[in-house]
Amino acid sequence: MRSCYEVDNLSTQRDGDEIVSTGGAREVNLLIPGPTPLPPDVRAAMAGPMVNHRGEEFGQVLAEVLRGLQQIFQTTAPVVPFAASGTGGLEAAIVNVLSPGDRVLAPSCGMFGDRFGAIAKAFGADVISQQAPWGTAVDPAAVAEALSRHRGVAAVLLTHNETSTGVANPVQAIAEVVRPTGALLLVDAVSSLAALDLRTDAWGVDVVVSGSQKALMAPPGAVFLAVSARAQEAARSARMPKAYFSFERALAELAPQVAFTPFTPAIPVISALQVSVRMILREGLPSRFAHHHRLAQATRRGIMALGLELFCDPSCASDTVTAVRLPQRVDGKALLRRLRQDHGVALAGGQGKLEGVIFRIGHMGYVQESQILSALEALEHVLAQLGHPVKRGAAVEAAAAGLRAR
Repeated sequence: MRSCYEVDNLSTQRDGDEIVSTGGAREVNLLIPGPTPLPPDVRAAMAGPMVNHRGEEFGQVLAEVLRGLQQIFQTTAPVVPFAASGTGGLEAAIVNVLSPGDRVLAPSCGMFGDRFGAIAKAFGADVISQQAPWGTAVDPAAVAEALSRHRGVAAVLLTHNETSTGVANPVQAIAEVVRPTGALLLVDAVSSLAALDLRTDAWGVDVVVSGSQKALMAPPGAVFLAVSARAQEAARSARMPKAYFSFERALAELAPQVAFTPFTPAIPVISALQVSVRMILREGLPSRFAHHHRLAQATRRGIMALGLELFCDPSCASDTVTAVRLPQRVDGKALLRRLRQDHGVALAGGQGKLEGVIFRIGHMGYVQESQILSALEALEHVLAQLGHPVKRGAAVEAAAAGLRAR
């Protein structure tokens, strides 16, 4: 299969950290935890003419996207759109269902779990932080104990997929201990929706936030929130300040066949999502989940064949991103720079206290098998140049064997 990052018949020249085609296209094997590569049909959809965001044509497109997203969220609840980043979606979830002074439990195992709690604190919530060691998942038993010890918790904030560490948290098991307390469960699924199984209704999740630029295979610029009946009821009395991020205003504009937004939407992103959501539903969620799992397993087989150590325990490893410990005496910045400049491969470094400790390989959305194999081959070359002993060809062979065994 032709890799999605190949550029036909265009000479290239180096420009900083990327290979830039003289024809104007970038030839980069993009394997970061988002934004992710775009399917050709999605890119083409963004090149269409601008339309009236209050016209029936756009309203029908948005309505179709939201109906499709309900299937991907696995919910019958309304899906509310905003033009924003994933962090904007997290803010929208918090300010619509909580009031200043509300007690909130924020279990975290990485930077994005910490961010969720920090947003709630910024708006006046009484945030109880609960830290799991980075590289491990949030423990449902620890959440249950905290809920028992801290009475009156109004909401629990949980990151499904912690891309800073490569960990996937057990949403279903945590939902089971949250539900009997009556607390709302708010889930950050920005980097997990359409890649990891997330059964919003069946598991009793109240608000789920996702973004366009990860496994939904569209460009950045839009967030979507599935809002349960309980969350809608909480929103009626919530007193945190909001103007733009208002569920009430957004829900009033939505209808099954023609939907609009209170403020100007990210029109090209919605056009792109019309194509990518159709692609996801046509393939089917089980197949999409299996695709991500297969790429994750192949990536890790290749990494271990290079003599590198995975950062997190395999029992909680995410199927969307793999975190790898940097070998001793290998400079992480030099590794990533050489991969970009010499091989056109873009990987991600560590964040926060993991900067210079790990690097990360994203394998979500439209990422293809050929991209993973190409990146592993490049990684082998660069590691050897930087003095890390490798067996030539071992990484690609190990990964390819895993892909053949599906």
